[in-house]
Amino acid sequence: MRLAILACYFGTLPWYFRYFLYSCGYNPTVDFFIITDDAAYRGRHPANVHFVYRTLQEIRLLASERLGLAARIDNGYKLCDFKPAFGIIFRDILAPYDFWGHADIDIIYGNIRNFISDELMLAYDLISVRADWLTGCFLLFRNCDALNRLFMQSKDYQRVFTDPRHFCFDETNFRHDAFTEGKNWRETPSEIESMMHVVQRLGDEGYLRAYFDQHIIEGRPGRLTWSRGTLSYKNEFEALLYHLIELKQVYRPTRLPRRMPETFFISPTRIYS
Repeated sequence: MRLAILACYFGTLPWYFRYFLYSCGYNPTVDFFIITDDAAYRGRHPANVHFVYRTLQEIRLLASERLGLAARIDNGYKLCDFKPAFGIIFRDILAPYDFWGHADIDIIYGNIRNFISDELMLAYDLISVRADWLTGCFLLFRNCDALNRLFMQSKDYQRVFTDPRHFCFDETNFRHDAFTEGKNWRETPSEIESMMHVVQRLGDEGYLRAYFDQHIIEGRPGRLTWSRGTLSYKNEFEALLYHLIELKQVYRPTRLPRRMPETFFISPTRIYS
């Protein structure tokens, strides 16, 4: 089954983007689309990574047109709320694929297909790579009208899309801890009905086949090894991806390798080979 991953980034592409690109190249059966305004980026990139140059203003106008409302996208961070609507906003790009996913670029991928098999995609409509809540950094949808419009099942989606505030709509409306504690959507009131609330509710009602399992590593655990496309923890457990959301706050390399190594290591404070 054909799979596309789409990520948006506005501004100068950061240092860790090279690691992102490098790891994408080791997943040749997945196509990656980068929506960015950084037309100055001249780094090499794998054949399965495709750049689509658009300004934030152009994306705002496109979202408004495709969604039939006055989209408020005043900064790149606000686009996280629109991730569940990417199947509508970027339908021209995603049309040839059986599944599509929204993702971030502060990621180093392992072997995606070792976790996201054709059998898994046939069995489920939506795939999260955490066991407790929807992963905004990597979440997959079946490419069909019902799933592309799943966000419309939230009674609050129009409010979210027309308000400049960031609501963490793609995940839990900042109620991550409650879901991690095992509470369900009925036990987790929130300001707006997030995608996690929608997915759990529709799953309980039998309208949606959603997959949740722990396939990613976050935080700064260290003892990570990336070698020729395989990411492992303590040389024992394979992972689909490492999310640099915390590491990038403490590690800012002064220079990057001229040639990316076939093997490198990730400690709690740096990446080295």
